[in-house]
Amino acid sequence: MAVSALSVPRPVAAPALPLLERRRRLAGAAFLAPAALYMIVFFGYPMVHNLVMGSQDYSVSSFYTGDAPFVGFDNYAAIFSDPAFWPTLGRTAMFTVASIVFQFVIGLALAVFFVRRFPLSGVIRALLLLPWLLPLVVSASVWRWIFDQDNGILNIALRGAGVIDEPIGWLNTVAWSLVSVIITNIWIGIPFNLVLLHGGLQAIPGSLYEAAALDGAGPWRQFTHISWPLLKPVTQVTLVLGLVYTLKVFDVIAVMTGGGPASSSQTLTVWSYQLSFNEFLFGQGAAVGNLLIVIALIAGLAYVRSAQQSLRSAS
Repeated sequence: MAVSALSVPRPVAAPALPLLERRRRLAGAAFLAPAALYMIVFFGYPMVHNLVMGSQDYSVSSFYTGDAPFVGFDNYAAIFSDPAFWPTLGRTAMFTVASIVFQFVIGLALAVFFVRRFPLSGVIRALLLLPWLLPLVVSASVWRWIFDQDNGILNIALRGAGVIDEPIGWLNTVAWSLVSVIITNIWIGIPFNLVLLHGGLQAIPGSLYEAAALDGAGPWRQFTHISWPLLKPVTQVTLVLGLVYTLKVFDVIAVMTGGGPASSSQTLTVWSYQLSFNEFLFGQGAAVGNLLIVIALIAGLAYVRSAQQSLRSAS
C-alpha cells in the first residue's frame, strides 16, 4: 500500500532566536573583539613566534634574510647541558620562593592590621601602595642607591649603629647580591598582596567574628578558624599571580646588578636576555623563555585544578 506524501512527518525548523537576543550576542561579540584582537597581537603572536624561534638556529643575519634553519630540540639540549643552567635554575627558585613567602606573609599581616579601622588608616594604606605604583626601574634605582657600598644609606645607618665596622658590598659581592635583589622585590610586591588579601578579608561577614567572640574565641582562634579558611580562594589567586609575576622579574635585577657579580644574581629571565642580546644566541634565549612559560603554565593548571576541587568539596 502506497504511503501518502502528506503523511510523512516533516522536520520541524528550530525557532529563530528573537531579534533582541541576536542583538545582545552581536553587542557582546563587538565588546569582546578589541580585547581578543589585543591578546592575539600582543600575546598570542609573540608567544607563538618565541616557540618557533626556540626550535630554530636564529642568528643576527636571520633578521635580514629570514632564513633560520630548523634544529628541533638542539637549543634545549644546549641550555640543559650548559654548566650555568642548574645554578641559574636554583637561583631562580630561591628568588621566587623567598620573594613570594615574605611578600605574602607581610602582606597578610598588614591586611589583618588594616581590617580594623582606625584614624588615618586609609592614608597609611594608600602610602603603602606607592611601591606598587612606581615603575620598576625607578624602584630598582632607589634601592641601588640604598645598597651602594660607599654612599648607600644602609651602610651609613649600620655603621652609625655600630653593627658593622666596614661597609658591605651588597651589590658587588657574591654572598649578598641575590639577597639584595630579593629584598627589593619583596618591598615591591608587598602592596599587591596587601590589596588582594585586604579585599578578601573585607568580604568575610562580620557576624562570624561576633559569634566567635561570644563563644570565647580570641583573635588568634578567629583568624585560624574563620579568616584563614575563608581566605583560601583569594590566597590561591594571590600566590599564583605572585609566582607568575616573580618568575618574569627582569627590570629589578638588570638595574641593580645586571645578574652579577659572577652570575651570582642571575635568574632565568636575565640569562635569557644575555643569551639573546649579549651572545646573540636567539634560539637558546627563546628556549629559556619557553621554559619559563612552561613553569608558569604548570602553576596556572595547578591553580585551576585546586579551584575545581574546592568547588566540588563546597557543593
